[in-house]
Amino acid sequence: MRRLALVALAVPLALAVLGTAPVGPAAGDDLADAIARQKRLETQLRAQRAQIAELDREQATLKSGIAATKASLAEVNADIAAVEGQVADLEGQVVVVEVRLQGLDVEILNLDVELAFLGVRQDVTAAELAARKAILAERIRNAYDADRTPLLAALLSSDSFTDALAEVSYHLDVAAQDRVIAEAIVRDRETLATLRATVDLTRDQAHQLRLAATEQKAALADRIVELEAARAELDRLKAETKALLAEQQVQFAALAAQEDRLEDAIAETQRAQDRLKDEIERLIRLKAQQGAIPSEYNGSLEWPLAGRITQEFGCTGFSWEPPLGACRHFHRGIDIAAPLYRPIRAAGDGVVLLAGPNPYERGTRRSWIVVIAHSSRLVTWYGHLDNREHPPAVKVGDRVSTGQVIGYVGLTGRTTGPHLHWAVQFDGRFVNPRLFL
Repeated sequence: MRRLALVALAVPLALAVLGTAPVGPAAGDDLADAIARQKRLETQLRAQRAQIAELDREQATLKSGIAATKASLAEVNADIAAVEGQVADLEGQVVVVEVRLQGLDVEILNLDVELAFLGVRQDVTAAELAARKAILAERIRNAYDADRTPLLAALLSSDSFTDALAEVSYHLDVAAQDRVIAEAIVRDRETLATLRATVDLTRDQAHQLRLAATEQKAALADRIVELEAARAELDRLKAETKALLAEQQVQFAALAAQEDRLEDAIAETQRAQDRLKDEIERLIRLKAQQGAIPSEYNGSLEWPLAGRITQEFGCTGFSWEPPLGACRHFHRGIDIAAPLYRPIRAAGDGVVLLAGPNPYERGTRRSWIVVIAHSSRLVTWYGHLDNREHPPAVKVGDRVSTGQVIGYVGLTGRTTGPHLHWAVQFDGRFVNPRLFL
Protein backbone atom coordinates (compact mmCIF):
# COMPACT_ATOMS: atom_id res chain seq x y z
CA MET A 1 0.00 0.00 0.00
CA ARG A 2 2.86 2.31 0.86
CA ARG A 3 4.46 1.80 -2.60
CA LEU A 4 1.17 2.40 -4.39
CA ALA A 5 0.88 5.71 -2.55
CA LEU A 6 4.34 6.71 -3.70
CA VAL A 7 3.42 5.88 -7.32
CA ALA A 8 0.22 7.89 -7.02
CA LEU A 9 2.29 10.84 -5.78
CA ALA A 10 5.10 10.54 -8.37
CA VAL A 11 3.12 10.14 -11.61
CA PRO A 12 1.21 13.49 -11.44
CA LEU A 13 4.46 15.20 -10.44
CA ALA A 14 6.26 13.76 -13.53
CA LEU A 15 3.45 14.75 -15.88
CA ALA A 16 3.39 18.30 -14.49
CA VAL A 17 7.13 18.78 -14.86
CA LEU A 18 7.29 17.34 -18.40
CA GLY A 19 4.33 19.48 -19.52
CA THR A 20 6.05 22.73 -18.57
CA ALA A 21 9.54 22.07 -19.91
CA PRO A 22 11.26 25.36 -20.93
CA VAL A 23 12.03 26.28 -24.57
CA GLY A 24 15.61 27.19 -25.49
CA PRO A 25 15.71 31.01 -25.81
CA ALA A 26 18.52 31.11 -28.37
CA ALA A 27 16.69 28.87 -30.85
CA GLY A 28 13.47 30.84 -30.45
CA ASP A 29 15.19 34.19 -31.02
CA ASP A 30 16.96 32.89 -34.13
CA LEU A 31 13.68 31.73 -35.66
CA ALA A 32 11.95 35.03 -34.92
CA ASP A 33 14.89 36.92 -36.42
CA ALA A 34 14.87 34.71 -39.55
CA ILE A 35 11.12 35.25 -40.03
CA ALA A 36 11.51 39.02 -39.51
CA ARG A 37 14.33 39.14 -42.06
CA GLN A 38 12.21 37.23 -44.57
CA LYS A 39 9.34 39.71 -44.16
CA ARG A 40 11.68 42.69 -44.48
CA LEU A 41 13.14 41.17 -47.64
CA GLU A 42 9.68 40.66 -49.15
CA THR A 43 8.88 44.34 -48.49
CA GLN A 44 12.22 45.35 -49.98
CA LEU A 45 11.60 43.23 -53.07
CA ARG A 46 8.23 44.89 -53.67
CA ALA A 47 9.92 48.29 -53.46
CA GLN A 48 12.63 47.18 -55.89
CA ARG A 49 10.08 45.90 -58.40
CA ALA A 50 8.30 49.25 -58.16
CA GLN A 51 11.66 50.96 -58.75
CA ILE A 52 12.23 48.89 -61.91
CA ALA A 53 8.72 49.73 -63.13
CA GLU A 54 9.40 53.44 -62.57
CA LEU A 55 12.66 53.13 -64.49
CA ASP A 56 10.78 51.46 -67.35
CA ARG A 57 8.35 54.40 -67.47
CA GLU A 58 11.15 56.97 -67.39
CA GLN A 59 13.06 55.16 -70.13
CA ALA A 60 9.90 55.03 -72.27
CA THR A 61 9.33 58.75 -71.72
CA LEU A 62 12.95 59.48 -72.60
CA LYS A 63 12.75 57.36 -75.74
CA SER A 64 9.56 59.04 -76.98
CA GLY A 65 10.96 62.46 -76.11
CA ILE A 66 14.11 61.84 -78.16
CA ALA A 67 12.01 60.56 -81.05
CA ALA A 68 9.89 63.72 -80.90
CA THR A 69 13.00 65.88 -80.82
CA LYS A 70 14.47 64.09 -83.84
CA ALA A 71 11.17 64.64 -85.64
CA SER A 72 11.27 68.34 -84.72
CA LEU A 73 14.79 68.63 -86.08
CA ALA A 74 13.71 66.96 -89.31
CA GLU A 75 10.72 69.27 -89.70
CA VAL A 76 10.67 71.94 -92.34
CA ASN A 77 11.96 75.14 -90.74
CA ALA A 78 12.70 73.66 -87.32
CA ASP A 79 12.18 75.97 -84.36
CA ILE A 80 15.75 75.91 -83.05
CA ALA A 81 14.96 77.60 -79.74
CA ALA A 82 12.15 75.12 -79.03
CA VAL A 83 14.31 72.13 -79.98
CA GLU A 84 17.13 73.41 -77.81
CA GLY A 85 14.71 73.48 -74.88
CA GLN A 86 13.62 69.93 -75.69
CA VAL A 87 17.21 68.70 -75.79
CA ALA A 88 17.97 70.39 -72.46
CA ASP A 89 14.93 68.71 -70.88
CA LEU A 90 16.00 65.34 -72.27
CA GLU A 91 19.52 65.77 -70.91
CA GLY A 92 17.95 66.41 -67.50
CA GLN A 93 15.89 63.22 -67.86
CA VAL A 94 19.07 61.28 -68.65
CA VAL A 95 20.61 62.50 -65.39
CA VAL A 96 17.51 61.35 -63.47
CA VAL A 97 17.70 57.88 -65.03
CA GLU A 98 21.44 57.69 -64.29
CA VAL A 99 20.80 58.51 -60.63
CA ARG A 100 18.08 55.86 -60.46
CA LEU A 101 20.45 53.30 -61.98
CA GLN A 102 23.04 54.18 -59.36
CA GLY A 103 20.38 53.52 -56.75
CA LEU A 104 19.71 50.17 -58.38
CA ASP A 105 23.40 49.30 -58.10
CA VAL A 106 23.22 50.13 -54.38
CA GLU A 107 20.20 47.84 -54.02
CA ILE A 108 22.12 45.01 -55.70
CA LEU A 109 25.08 45.60 -53.40
CA ASN A 110 22.77 45.49 -50.35
CA LEU A 111 21.31 42.21 -51.56
CA ASP A 112 24.82 40.78 -51.98
CA VAL A 113 25.68 41.81 -48.42
CA GLU A 114 22.43 40.35 -47.11
CA LEU A 115 23.06 37.16 -49.05
CA ALA A 116 26.53 36.83 -47.53
CA PHE A 117 25.13 37.36 -44.03
CA LEU A 118 22.33 34.86 -44.60
CA GLY A 119 24.84 32.32 -45.89
CA VAL A 120 26.91 32.63 -42.71
CA ARG A 121 23.79 32.50 -40.53
CA GLN A 122 22.60 29.42 -42.43
CA ASP A 123 25.93 27.67 -41.86
CA VAL A 124 25.91 28.55 -38.14
CA THR A 125 22.33 27.31 -37.72
CA ALA A 126 23.11 24.10 -39.60
CA ALA A 127 26.14 23.55 -37.33
CA GLU A 128 24.05 24.21 -34.21
CA LEU A 129 21.41 21.78 -35.46
CA ALA A 130 23.98 19.09 -36.11
CA ALA A 131 25.53 19.65 -32.67
CA ARG A 132 22.18 19.40 -30.87
CA LYS A 133 21.27 16.27 -32.81
CA ALA A 134 24.59 14.72 -31.78
CA ILE A 135 24.08 15.66 -28.14
CA LEU A 136 20.56 14.23 -28.06
CA ALA A 137 21.69 11.03 -29.80
CA GLU A 138 24.52 10.66 -27.30
CA ARG A 139 22.17 11.14 -24.33
CA ILE A 140 19.72 8.55 -25.67
CA ARG A 141 22.55 6.12 -26.36
CA ASN A 142 23.97 6.62 -22.86
CA ALA A 143 20.54 6.04 -21.35
CA TYR A 144 20.20 2.70 -23.08
CA ASP A 145 23.82 1.75 -22.42
CA ALA A 146 23.44 2.40 -18.67
CA ASP A 147 20.31 0.22 -18.63
CA ARG A 148 18.65 2.48 -16.10
CA THR A 149 15.86 1.10 -13.90
CA PRO A 150 12.51 2.30 -15.22
CA LEU A 151 10.88 5.08 -13.21
CA LEU A 152 7.98 2.88 -11.96
CA ALA A 153 10.37 0.12 -10.87
CA ALA A 154 12.56 2.64 -9.04
CA LEU A 155 9.57 4.00 -7.19
CA LEU A 156 8.34 0.56 -6.15
CA SER A 157 11.76 -0.53 -4.91
CA SER A 158 12.43 2.59 -2.79
CA ASP A 159 12.53 2.07 1.00
CA SER A 160 11.32 5.54 1.87
CA PHE A 161 9.46 8.55 0.45
CA THR A 162 12.72 10.53 0.44
CA ASP A 163 14.48 7.89 -1.66
CA ALA A 164 11.53 7.72 -4.07
CA LEU A 165 11.43 11.50 -4.50
CA ALA A 166 15.16 11.65 -5.22
CA GLU A 167 14.85 8.89 -7.83
CA VAL A 168 11.87 10.62 -9.48
CA SER A 169 13.69 13.98 -9.59
CA TYR A 170 16.68 12.41 -11.29
CA HIS A 171 14.57 10.82 -13.99
CA LEU A 172 12.51 14.00 -14.51
CA ASP A 173 15.62 16.20 -14.80
CA VAL A 174 17.02 13.92 -17.50
CA ALA A 175 13.71 13.89 -19.40
CA ALA A 176 13.32 17.68 -19.19
CA GLN A 177 16.82 18.28 -20.54
CA ASP A 178 16.20 15.90 -23.42
CA ARG A 179 12.93 17.67 -24.22
CA VAL A 180 14.64 21.09 -24.24
CA ILE A 181 17.24 19.78 -26.70
CA ALA A 182 14.56 18.16 -28.87
CA GLU A 183 12.50 21.36 -29.03
CA ALA A 184 15.64 23.36 -29.84
CA ILE A 185 16.29 20.93 -32.70
CA VAL A 186 12.75 21.50 -34.04
CA ARG A 187 13.23 25.26 -33.93
CA ASP A 188 16.65 24.97 -35.53
CA ARG A 189 15.06 23.08 -38.39
CA GLU A 190 12.38 25.75 -38.82
CA THR A 191 15.01 28.48 -38.65
CA LEU A 192 17.18 26.71 -41.19
CA ALA A 193 14.24 26.20 -43.55
CA THR A 194 13.30 29.89 -43.26
CA LEU A 195 16.91 30.94 -43.86
CA ARG A 196 17.18 28.70 -46.90
CA ALA A 197 13.97 30.11 -48.38
CA THR A 198 15.20 33.66 -47.70
CA VAL A 199 18.59 32.87 -49.28
CA ASP A 200 16.89 31.48 -52.38
CA LEU A 201 14.62 34.53 -52.60
CA THR A 202 17.53 36.94 -52.11
CA ARG A 203 19.70 35.16 -54.66
CA ASP A 204 16.88 35.14 -57.22
CA GLN A 205 16.09 38.83 -56.66
CA ALA A 206 19.76 39.80 -56.92
CA HIS A 207 19.94 37.92 -60.21
CA GLN A 208 16.78 39.58 -61.51
CA LEU A 209 18.01 43.03 -60.46
CA ARG A 210 21.33 42.47 -62.21
CA LEU A 211 19.53 41.49 -65.41
CA ALA A 212 17.22 44.50 -65.12
CA ALA A 213 20.13 46.85 -64.40
CA THR A 214 22.04 45.51 -67.41
CA GLU A 215 19.02 46.02 -69.68
CA GLN A 216 18.34 49.49 -68.28
CA LYS A 217 21.95 50.56 -68.73
CA ALA A 218 22.01 49.27 -72.30
CA ALA A 219 18.77 51.10 -73.08
CA LEU A 220 20.12 54.30 -71.52
CA ALA A 221 23.33 53.97 -73.54
CA ASP A 222 21.24 53.79 -76.72
CA ARG A 223 19.23 56.86 -75.64
CA ILE A 224 22.43 58.80 -74.93
CA VAL A 225 23.79 57.99 -78.39
CA GLU A 226 20.51 59.16 -79.96
CA LEU A 227 20.48 62.29 -77.83
CA GLU A 228 24.09 63.10 -78.74
CA ALA A 229 23.15 62.75 -82.42
CA ALA A 230 20.21 65.11 -81.90
CA ARG A 231 22.48 67.56 -80.09
CA ALA A 232 25.00 67.39 -82.95
CA GLU A 233 22.26 68.08 -85.50
CA LEU A 234 20.98 70.97 -83.39
CA ASP A 235 24.48 72.42 -83.14
CA ARG A 236 24.84 72.12 -86.91
CA LEU A 237 21.58 74.00 -87.49
CA LYS A 238 22.58 76.64 -84.95
CA ALA A 239 25.94 77.13 -86.64
CA GLU A 240 24.28 77.39 -90.03
CA THR A 241 21.77 79.91 -88.74
CA LYS A 242 24.51 81.87 -86.97
CA ALA A 243 26.43 82.12 -90.22
CA LEU A 244 23.33 83.37 -92.04
CA LEU A 245 22.69 85.94 -89.32
CA ALA A 246 26.29 87.13 -89.46
CA GLU A 247 25.94 87.60 -93.18
CA GLN A 248 22.71 89.50 -92.66
CA GLN A 249 24.41 91.74 -90.12
CA VAL A 250 27.06 92.60 -92.70
CA GLN A 251 24.38 93.34 -95.27
CA PHE A 252 22.47 95.47 -92.78
CA ALA A 253 25.58 97.46 -91.95
CA ALA A 254 26.07 98.14 -95.66
CA LEU A 255 22.39 99.05 -95.96
CA ALA A 256 22.59 101.38 -92.96
CA ALA A 257 25.63 103.12 -94.43
CA GLN A 258 23.58 103.99 -97.50
CA GLU A 259 20.73 105.48 -95.46
CA ASP A 260 21.18 109.02 -94.21
CA ARG A 261 18.58 108.58 -91.55
CA LEU A 262 18.07 104.83 -90.95
CA GLU A 263 15.55 105.19 -88.10
CA ASP A 264 13.39 107.46 -90.19
CA ALA A 265 13.62 104.99 -93.08
CA ILE A 266 12.51 102.10 -90.82
CA ALA A 267 9.65 104.19 -89.47
CA GLU A 268 8.60 105.13 -92.99
CA THR A 269 8.62 101.47 -94.04
CA GLN A 270 6.48 100.58 -91.06
CA ARG A 271 3.97 103.32 -91.88
CA ALA A 272 3.73 101.96 -95.42
CA GLN A 273 3.10 98.47 -94.06
CA ASP A 274 0.44 99.77 -91.69
CA ARG A 275 -1.34 101.58 -94.53
CA LEU A 276 -1.18 98.41 -96.61
CA LYS A 277 -2.62 96.46 -93.69
CA ASP A 278 -5.55 98.86 -93.53
CA GLU A 279 -6.10 98.45 -97.27
CA ILE A 280 -5.98 94.66 -96.94
CA GLU A 281 -8.62 94.78 -94.21
CA ARG A 282 -10.84 96.89 -96.49
CA LEU A 283 -10.42 94.38 -99.30
CA ILE A 284 -11.26 91.54 -96.91
CA ARG A 285 -14.52 93.19 -95.93
CA LEU A 286 -15.34 93.73 -99.59
CA LYS A 287 -14.57 90.11 -100.54
CA ALA A 288 -16.58 88.84 -97.59
CA GLN A 289 -19.60 90.92 -98.67
CA GLN A 290 -19.26 89.54 -102.17
CA GLY A 291 -19.09 86.00 -100.81
CA ALA A 292 -15.66 85.48 -102.39
CA ILE A 293 -14.10 84.22 -99.13
CA PRO A 294 -15.58 82.15 -96.29
CA SER A 295 -16.08 83.49 -92.79
CA GLU A 296 -13.90 80.72 -91.30
CA TYR A 297 -10.91 78.77 -92.61
CA ASN A 298 -11.33 75.02 -92.25
CA GLY A 299 -7.96 73.39 -91.63
CA SER A 300 -4.37 74.34 -90.84
CA LEU A 301 -1.67 76.13 -92.78
CA GLU A 302 1.47 74.65 -94.32
CA TRP A 303 4.97 76.06 -94.57
CA PRO A 304 5.25 78.12 -97.76
CA LEU A 305 9.01 77.58 -98.03
CA ALA A 306 11.68 75.24 -96.72
CA GLY A 307 14.80 76.97 -95.46
CA ARG A 308 16.54 78.20 -92.35
CA ILE A 309 14.67 80.33 -89.83
CA THR A 310 16.68 83.47 -89.16
CA GLN A 311 14.00 85.36 -87.25
CA GLU A 312 11.07 84.02 -85.28
CA PHE A 313 7.92 85.94 -84.48
CA GLY A 314 8.09 88.30 -81.49
CA CYS A 315 10.64 90.41 -79.68
CA THR A 316 13.99 90.39 -81.44
CA GLY A 317 17.49 91.76 -81.15
CA PHE A 318 17.49 92.92 -84.77
CA SER A 319 17.66 96.69 -84.66
CA TRP A 320 16.07 97.18 -88.09
CA GLU A 321 12.71 95.92 -86.75
CA PRO A 322 10.29 98.58 -85.45
CA PRO A 323 9.18 98.75 -81.78
CA LEU A 324 5.93 97.28 -80.50
CA GLY A 325 4.57 97.33 -76.96
CA ALA A 326 7.32 96.60 -74.45
CA CYS A 327 9.69 95.39 -77.20
CA ARG A 328 12.22 97.84 -78.61
CA HIS A 329 12.27 95.71 -81.75
CA PHE A 330 9.44 93.39 -82.75
CA HIS A 331 9.22 91.03 -85.68
CA ARG A 332 5.68 90.54 -87.01
CA GLY A 333 6.34 87.33 -88.94
CA ILE A 334 8.89 84.58 -89.53
CA ASP A 335 11.92 85.06 -91.80
CA ILE A 336 12.92 81.98 -93.81
CA ALA A 337 16.31 82.22 -95.51
CA ALA A 338 16.57 80.25 -98.75
CA PRO A 339 18.41 80.41 -102.08
CA LEU A 340 17.37 83.06 -104.54
CA TYR A 341 14.44 82.11 -106.79
CA ARG A 342 13.34 79.11 -104.74
CA PRO A 343 9.55 78.63 -105.25
CA ILE A 344 7.20 79.97 -102.58
CA ARG A 345 3.88 78.18 -102.16
CA ALA A 346 0.46 79.15 -100.80
CA ALA A 347 0.08 78.11 -97.16
CA GLY A 348 -3.60 77.35 -97.70
CA ASP A 349 -6.55 77.70 -100.06
CA GLY A 350 -7.65 81.29 -100.62
CA VAL A 351 -8.03 84.36 -102.81
CA VAL A 352 -5.16 86.66 -103.80
CA LEU A 353 -5.70 90.22 -102.51
CA LEU A 354 -2.34 91.65 -103.57
CA ALA A 355 0.46 90.51 -105.89
CA GLY A 356 3.08 93.17 -106.52
CA PRO A 357 4.93 96.03 -104.81
CA ASN A 358 3.61 97.71 -101.68
CA PRO A 359 1.78 100.69 -103.18
CA TYR A 360 2.47 102.81 -100.10
CA GLU A 361 6.26 102.54 -100.20
CA ARG A 362 8.32 105.16 -102.04
CA GLY A 363 11.55 104.91 -103.96
CA THR A 364 13.10 101.99 -105.79
CA ARG A 365 13.36 99.60 -102.84
CA ARG A 366 9.74 98.65 -102.63
CA SER A 367 9.02 95.16 -101.36
CA TRP A 368 7.06 92.87 -103.64
CA ILE A 369 4.33 91.09 -101.71
CA VAL A 370 1.61 88.49 -102.20
CA VAL A 371 -1.31 88.58 -99.76
CA ILE A 372 -3.85 85.74 -99.64
CA ALA A 373 -7.19 85.80 -97.81
CA HIS A 374 -8.10 82.33 -96.54
CA SER A 375 -11.23 83.60 -94.79
CA SER A 376 -12.61 86.87 -93.48
CA ARG A 377 -10.50 86.31 -90.35
CA LEU A 378 -7.30 84.68 -91.66
CA VAL A 379 -4.80 86.24 -94.08
CA THR A 380 -1.20 85.31 -94.99
CA TRP A 381 1.53 87.70 -96.23
CA TYR A 382 4.57 86.74 -98.34
CA GLY A 383 7.23 89.46 -98.56
CA HIS A 384 10.50 90.22 -100.41
CA LEU A 385 9.46 88.24 -103.51
CA ASP A 386 11.51 88.51 -106.69
CA ASN A 387 10.23 90.92 -109.36
CA ARG A 388 12.82 90.47 -112.12
CA GLU A 389 13.78 86.98 -113.16
CA HIS A 390 10.72 85.39 -111.53
CA PRO A 391 7.92 87.83 -110.78
CA PRO A 392 4.86 86.66 -108.76
CA ALA A 393 3.09 83.69 -110.38
CA VAL A 394 -0.38 84.89 -109.37
CA LYS A 395 -2.45 88.05 -109.76
CA VAL A 396 -5.15 89.81 -107.74
CA GLY A 397 -8.39 87.86 -107.66
CA ASP A 398 -6.85 84.46 -108.39
CA ARG A 399 -8.05 81.52 -106.35
CA VAL A 400 -5.12 79.46 -105.14
CA SER A 401 -4.80 76.03 -103.58
CA THR A 402 -2.53 74.84 -100.78
CA GLY A 403 0.97 74.24 -102.13
CA GLN A 404 0.46 76.19 -105.35
CA VAL A 405 3.47 78.26 -106.41
CA ILE A 406 2.68 81.96 -105.92
CA GLY A 407 6.15 83.52 -106.27
CA TYR A 408 9.89 83.14 -105.76
CA VAL A 409 12.49 84.13 -103.18
CA GLY A 410 13.89 87.55 -103.99
CA LEU A 411 15.68 90.60 -102.61
CA THR A 412 13.03 93.31 -102.95
CA GLY A 413 12.54 95.89 -100.22
CA ARG A 414 14.91 96.44 -97.33
CA THR A 415 16.41 93.01 -97.04
CA THR A 416 19.76 91.70 -95.84
CA GLY A 417 19.75 88.62 -98.02
CA PRO A 418 17.41 86.32 -99.97
CA HIS A 419 14.60 85.22 -97.71
CA LEU A 420 10.83 85.12 -97.31
CA HIS A 421 9.07 87.20 -94.69
CA TRP A 422 5.98 85.14 -93.90
CA ALA A 423 3.29 86.69 -91.73
CA VAL A 424 -0.13 85.57 -90.54
CA GLN A 425 -2.88 88.07 -89.81
CA PHE A 426 -5.80 86.87 -87.70
CA ASP A 427 -8.75 89.11 -86.79
CA GLY A 428 -6.73 92.13 -87.91
CA ARG A 429 -3.64 91.34 -85.79
CA PHE A 430 -0.34 89.78 -86.77
CA VAL A 431 0.17 86.55 -84.80
CA ASN A 432 2.74 83.78 -84.63
CA PRO A 433 2.42 81.68 -87.82
CA ARG A 434 3.46 78.55 -85.92
CA LEU A 435 0.11 78.60 -84.15
CA PHE A 436 -1.63 77.74 -87.44
CA LEU A 437 0.67 75.00 -88.71
